[in-house]
Amino acid sequence: MKTQILKTVLALFVSLMLVGCSDDDSNDTNTNNNSNLVAEANQVAQSGSWRISYFWDSNKDETSNFTGYVFNFNSDGTLVATRNNDTVNGTWSVTDSSSSSSSSSNDVDFNIFFNVPQSSDFEDLNDDWDIVSVTNTMIELTDVSGGNGDTDFLTFVKI
Repeated sequence: MKTQILKTVLALFVSLMLVGCSDDDSNDTNTNNNSNLVAEANQVAQSGSWRISYFWDSNKDETSNFTGYVFNFNSDGTLVATRNNDTVNGTWSVTDSSSSSSSSSNDVDFNIFFNVPQSSDFEDLNDDWDIVSVTNTMIELTDVSGGNGDTDFLTFVKI
């Protein structure tokens, strides 16, 4: 009799543990965290003017290519870089690109696109950057290049 009660209690305990530890719980948390990061990155990017303080592309520091440029991330998705009388127009967005409900990692992309020739320095910024961190004064991004596997870094600081 005691053995039967112990087996029943054990079976009930295991059943409760399986229900309580379903994959859906971790995915809901991940989705909420991603949604929060998307909202935060959008709000911060639109909150002022920015400059590039660091750009590492294909094993080379190319920050100086953007010296003097001011970047504005507008609420309509347009991105404008200006320096003196030079204006470069583009688009931007922040998206949760998680395509699998079993994804457990942060997959929020900071997308930048300038419609410029490939020889332009701005073409190097075109990517779906992964967000490293977002604060009120800094946006840090990274990307692993699909072509050569190098890791690129891009940092904007508020002016």
